[in-house]
Amino acid sequence: MTTQKITLTIDGMSCGHCSTMVQRTLDAIEGISNVSVDLDGKQARFDTDTPARIETAIQQINEAGYTASRP
Repeated sequence: MTTQKITLTIDGMSCGHCSTMVQRTLDAIEGISNVSVDLDGKQARFDTDTPARIETAIQQINEAGYTASRP
C-alpha cells in the first residue's frame, strides 16, 4: 500500500501548548508517521498508509478540544 501525505486544517490552536497537544495526539495513533504541526498555518501534516487513520486522526484531534478537517 502506498503512503499518503495528509494535511488537516486545525481550528482552535492558539499557542505552543496547543500545537504540542495536536502533535502528541497524532503521534499516539498507530499507522501515522512524520507528524508536523504548523501553529501559524493552523495545519497538521502526517503520512499514513491506512486511509482509515485519517478519520481516526480527525476524531482524536476533535476529542482533544480542537476542530480538525480536510482542507
